[in-house]
Amino acid sequence: MNKSIRLGASFALLLIVALLVNFTVVQGLREEKYAQDPRNSRNTIELNQIDRGQITAGGQVLAQSHKGEEGTYQRTYPTMPYSFAPVVGYVSSQFGTSQLEAGYNAALTGDVAGGTSRFLRTGLEEDQQGDSVELTIDPNLQAFAYEQLDTQGYEGAVVALRPSTGQVLAMASTPSYDPNLISNPATAEGAWADVNDNPGKPLLNHATQEQLPPGSIFKIVTATAGLRAGFTPDSMLTGEAQTILPGTEIPLTNYGGLPCAGGGQVTLATAFALSCNTAFVQMGLQVGADGLREAAAAYGIGEKYDLGLPTAAGSLGDLPGGAEVAQSAIGQRDVTMTALQAAVMAGVVANNGVRMAPYVVSRVLRPDLTEVSRTKPRQLNEALTPDEAATMAGLMYGSERNTWGYDGNGFASKTGTAEHAEGADPHVWYVAFDPAKDVAVAVVVKNGGHLGAGATGGQVSSPIGRAVLRAAPAAEPESEGDAR
Repeated sequence: MNKSIRLGASFALLLIVALLVNFTVVQGLREEKYAQDPRNSRNTIELNQIDRGQITAGGQVLAQSHKGEEGTYQRTYPTMPYSFAPVVGYVSSQFGTSQLEAGYNAALTGDVAGGTSRFLRTGLEEDQQGDSVELTIDPNLQAFAYEQLDTQGYEGAVVALRPSTGQVLAMASTPSYDPNLISNPATAEGAWADVNDNPGKPLLNHATQEQLPPGSIFKIVTATAGLRAGFTPDSMLTGEAQTILPGTEIPLTNYGGLPCAGGGQVTLATAFALSCNTAFVQMGLQVGADGLREAAAAYGIGEKYDLGLPTAAGSLGDLPGGAEVAQSAIGQRDVTMTALQAAVMAGVVANNGVRMAPYVVSRVLRPDLTEVSRTKPRQLNEALTPDEAATMAGLMYGSERNTWGYDGNGFASKTGTAEHAEGADPHVWYVAFDPAKDVAVAVVVKNGGHLGAGATGGQVSSPIGRAVLRAAPAAEPESEGDAR
């Protein structure tokens, strides 16, 4: 064999080896990156060729596929489509997938159960049946939470979960939409235009994706930082009507510009119950930026959760100086949270300081109903010591008594009213938990709800939160064990 033939053969062999290596990398290591990329047009084509598994909650079918006369499948959403759309999402041959339909696409199309790569075709894909996904959400509570927002025309979100496990019981988001109209090719174009023209952004899951200033519910974080710095419920703080932001001539006032409990000095317990801004500015400045950051991180602010849904992380923002720390200590300036993070925060206090990973998918089932996987409760961190958690719970009981007016409901809570843009009505919050039922809730209503500029969390959001807590099912005895 002459030299030129040997070189040519060697070069060809190298090319074959390189091709095999690249093929192996793509098939074995990059399948998720390429095959499951929403921009992959093959995915869109396959959406109506595979019998996707069902999505269910509490025994009710939320999403299912039907085979048409042409032999292709169309996705339908037969049960409470508006209540569940921001969680379940949609499947459309024109517009792809969203929310859980996207996050659990591999399971729903059978790729996980069968181990079939999208790049390795057998010719039998049209006969493939996907796995079913079972949610933790209680359908009755989901419908109830959604109606609490929707019937009053509110834009916002409600999240209810079990503090001891992280199981999400309700995740309502408004405004919403009918996913059947997007999945149906006959109505998809018009429905798509409608939802994208809606300034309320109905395609967004406002419970997990929208980061909003939390206002005074963030005082849970600031109070936690204070406890770690040596404050107690009896520590004295200022109750004056206003304070000047450090390094500026800008006043920061209590709500309505009024002194707290008559002014002078007030205890931390009183300041928390009455939500005194000036007191928390003083405490925030004493614990400093590092103290606030440590406490916020312990509660999960700045962290995304893996739910199979898009989630936002929230943020404390930059804290370069005293003025920024002071404003952030009352949940303003650049502080943001999602409703899910707010519910987790309340759940930490309820769960003796332990933060559990929230989850919305309970099980994945094969077509023969055998389990592919089951979500197990997972501890993320001990955000508070048991003593700190007990102290924070006591402060939240005091806040609920002040907002509700008497001790009769057994809930622990904190309200919030958050300014967010000049001339805009405030976003209003309520976070609470019911220890008797092992349920925590977070409610946010955007832009003041029906009360506009004069809205507060106590007036608008707290009635919704209390109603959801009352409607929530108590934990079943078999689920109450140590989930850590």
